[in-house]
Amino acid sequence: MNTINKNATEEMHIVFAIVTKQDFESLVALRIAAMRESLERAGRFDPVRARERLSSGFKAEYARHILADGVHAGFFVVKPADQVLVLEHLYIHPDYQGRGIGAIVMKEIIAQADAMGLPIKVSALKESRSNGFYQYHGFVKVAQGEWDITYMRSTGIEI
Repeated sequence: MNTINKNATEEMHIVFAIVTKQDFESLVALRIAAMRESLERAGRFDPVRARERLSSGFKAEYARHILADGVHAGFFVVKPADQVLVLEHLYIHPDYQGRGIGAIVMKEIIAQADAMGLPIKVSALKESRSNGFYQYHGFVKVAQGEWDITYMRSTGIEI
């Protein structure tokens, strides 16, 4: 179990839980809540497209709920691909953003990738604050499209 300080006297317990196919609707709602501000800023907010983007290739076995003190605070999806781990989704509900939860998740993903000796690939909406988050965690911009920026993080293991 991971813990972070809520304030000087309290800790928040963070747990990752298994996702099932039946969780899909709650994941869509969380994704929409987490991305709404960035998508509106980019002029791209569309709940139908948000659902389609999540459902495209979604496999519950690669997803994990993020529970903060037992409350569903977010989720992430990491899939193995051709000699890389792809972080397809990482969403924290707006009520829980800025509390260090994403950093705990990222440390877990990085540890998994390093143990496997694999780099991590992720894409972020150009207008999203997540770009700074990924750069802070060692990701380097490798490509840019009309709407997204693609980043890679090399493995911490020397080969």
